[in-house]
Order: sequence, then C-alpha cells, then structure tokens
Amino acid sequence: MSDTRIERDSMGELQVPVQALYGAQTQRAVDNFPVSGQRMPLQFIRALLLAKAAAAKANVELGQLSEPQGAAIVQAVEQLLDGDFIEHFPVDVFQTGSGTSSNMNANEVIATLASRVLGDQVNANDHVNCGQSSNDIIPTTIHVSAALALHEQLLPALEHLAQTIEHKAEQVHRFVKTGRTHLMDAMPVRMSQVLGGWAAQIRGAHAQLEACLPALQALAQGGTAVGTGINAHPHFAAGFAKALGGLTGIAFTPGANLFALIGSQDTAVALSGQLKTTAVALMKIANDLRWMNSGPLAGLGEIELEGLQPGSSIMPGKVNPVIPEATAMVAAQVIGNDATIAVAGQSGNFELNVMLPVIARNLLESIELMANVSRLLADKAIATFKVNEPKLKEALSRNPILVTALNPIIGYLKAAEIAKTAYKQGRPIIDVALEHTDLSRDQLESLLDPEKLTAGGI
Repeated sequence: MSDTRIERDSMGELQVPVQALYGAQTQRAVDNFPVSGQRMPLQFIRALLLAKAAAAKANVELGQLSEPQGAAIVQAVEQLLDGDFIEHFPVDVFQTGSGTSSNMNANEVIATLASRVLGDQVNANDHVNCGQSSNDIIPTTIHVSAALALHEQLLPALEHLAQTIEHKAEQVHRFVKTGRTHLMDAMPVRMSQVLGGWAAQIRGAHAQLEACLPALQALAQGGTAVGTGINAHPHFAAGFAKALGGLTGIAFTPGANLFALIGSQDTAVALSGQLKTTAVALMKIANDLRWMNSGPLAGLGEIELEGLQPGSSIMPGKVNPVIPEATAMVAAQVIGNDATIAVAGQSGNFELNVMLPVIARNLLESIELMANVSRLLADKAIATFKVNEPKLKEALSRNPILVTALNPIIGYLKAAEIAKTAYKQGRPIIDVALEHTDLSRDQLESLLDPEKLTAGGI
C-alpha cells in the first residue's frame, strides 16, 4: 500500500501522507517552511479550534451554514480538543506572515473529520472558513489564546506567588537585616519589609495584566480580508463573540475598529510590554534571593534556600540557587520575546500585519514560561527559605551606617567622622559613638536600636 494519497487545491495535485487529516494546502506549507521545527503553540491551536466552532455556531444562527454542517464542524472540534490534536498541526511557526497556512491547516483537518459524519458535504474553504479570512481569524486567535492563557495560567500563578510572599513576610517579620543601596550597607530593614516590596511588585504586575484584558477580549473577527467585512454576514462578528464566550466562559466582544485590529497588533505589543515588566519584577526578586543566599561563608549568607540538587560536578557539597537562576533565565527570554514582538508589531503594512505567527508564538511562550516559573519560585524558593539570624545580627552590630540615626542630634559631619572611624577600626558603631559624643550608652542603645530604625521617622 502507498503511504501517500493525492489531494487537490487551487494550485493542483499534491501527495499527502495517507493517514494525515490535513490536505494539500497544509502539505504545501510543510514543504515550503522547513525552518525551525517549531509548531504553533498548543494554546494557539486550541484557541483556533474554539474559534472555528464559534464561527460554525454563529453561521448556523445566521443561516449561512446548515444545521448538520454546523453540528459536524463543532463535533470535529470537540473530537480534536478531546485528543492529542497537536499532531495534526505540523506547520512551522516561521511561515506566511498572515498565518494562512495555520488557518487552512485547521480548516482542512476539521473538514476531514466533519465530512466523515456528513460525507463530502463539508468543505474547508466554503464551510469551515465561512465568513472568515486568515486576516481576521489569526489576529482573533492571538487575542483569544492570550486571554485564555492569562486567565488560566499566568494570573493565577502570580496570585499564588503574591500570596506566598505575603505569608512568608508574616513568618519573617521579627527579623531585621542590614539594608543595602548600591550593594553597599545602608539603614536596617525588616525582612517583612523586603518581602512586602516584592509582593507589591507582583500585585502591581497582576493588576496591569488584568488591565490589558478588555482590549485583548475585543476581536478582529468579522473584518475578513481587509476590515470591510466582505463575505461575512453583518451580524457575524457579534454572533461569533457570543458563541465564543459560551465556549470559553470569557466575555469577548467585536472590536470597535476592525481595520486597526487587522492592520496592527498594538494590543499584543502592549501586552508583551507588560509581560516584560512582570519579567523585570521576577528578575529583581530572583537576584535579591541569590544575593541574600550567597555564601554560605564568603557571601551574605542571610538566608538559606532549599537545597534541591547537587550544585557541581567537581565540588562536593556545593548547592546552588537553581530556582532563582531559572527564574532569571525566564525573565531574560521574556525580555527578548518582547523585542521580537515589538519588531513584528510594526510590520503592519497597510491593511495587514504580516508577522502574526511569531507574535503568537512569543506572546504565548512568555505567558507560559512566567506562569510555570512563578509557581516554582513561590513553592521551592520563597516558601521554604530559612533565615540565618546570627548572620543578620552580626552584620547589624558592625554596621556604621546606623549612625545616620544620630544626624539630628550630632549633625551629619560628626556622624560621618564616627562612621569612618568605626569602619577603619572594625568596631561596633555604638562603642565609637560613646567615645565621641556626650550620649550615654542607654541613649545610644535606644537611638541605634535596629528594630526602631526600621519604623522610620525622627
């Protein structure tokens, strides 16, 4: 038996693997784009399938498809979503800039399955793609897939991370440590204040990502090829959004201006920018953890992260901060993805952006990577680290910067002289201040109490 079959499209005949659900146009894309070996993301294909089901439902309601045709298309989508559907979508990310190959891949696969129910009565272009163009369904799918990924993955992960940090802050509130600015000793802070800053960063990122959702949930669907809506029913956009909302539980709406949503990818660029901001916050937290954990003897050694694996193939006993390192690498990748999306976003030439697949790929990768690593950071680094209280107290007792609290009493210049002497002699600041001021030890102990100094004020 032959391992291929003959399929036909508008350009002629082509051999296709005999077991493939797709047809000639998908095979042409497989042949034309052996670029990276990377398929479109799972979340993107899932959203594209849901969009095809929503389109079928809307077209049946509007009399553009028969009820059996619409039902067969929806049944095909459900069958795909219930199985390992990604194997039927082999098209490379680096393909035609409109994503036409991925759109036709979905149309052909769904038509094959639907036709098994209705015979040859379901056509990829005329029925599965009814009322649609690659130019509006692919921008729509970018929005839908990103909205689903935010709702299902990243926003819950960031909420978990924020709650974990806040809970840990309560546990470590009693610990006071040397603050640092420019990586140099500064006034003392509570561990809870440090973590509170981290939590505020994550909550801020969460809020800004949520603020992106209304624009993300406004869809290009109904604009068809250039934004005019040619070949789509006038009420298709509204019917599509309603049907898609029923399938996903998310309130999607027709875009206010379909020309903008097809010709540009400004919403994706804005979302990517906020993902980059989130990545920067994660990088900051990861690096703070790495510094605080450094040592344990020659570094700061303020905390001890959970030991997860041997840290060296040659140095026995070495344990490294692997989760913060993984987090930092994710952040670097997201920042790089944002640069790609920014370049791709400006490739809206007249009525169509022509870098849609790479925007989809990078946007969804950024969301997925940060969702995954945020949970790891919460559960395997922040929730489990231990505080090295003796190390904190040792550093505080020798921190000459505490003399800052004496500025209002003895003046800046006198305080600087005391600090320099303490540094030079390696002595506790309180002993040097006792020799160079008229203040008693009791007064100095009260004024230089690190716990009081974390409260601010005069």
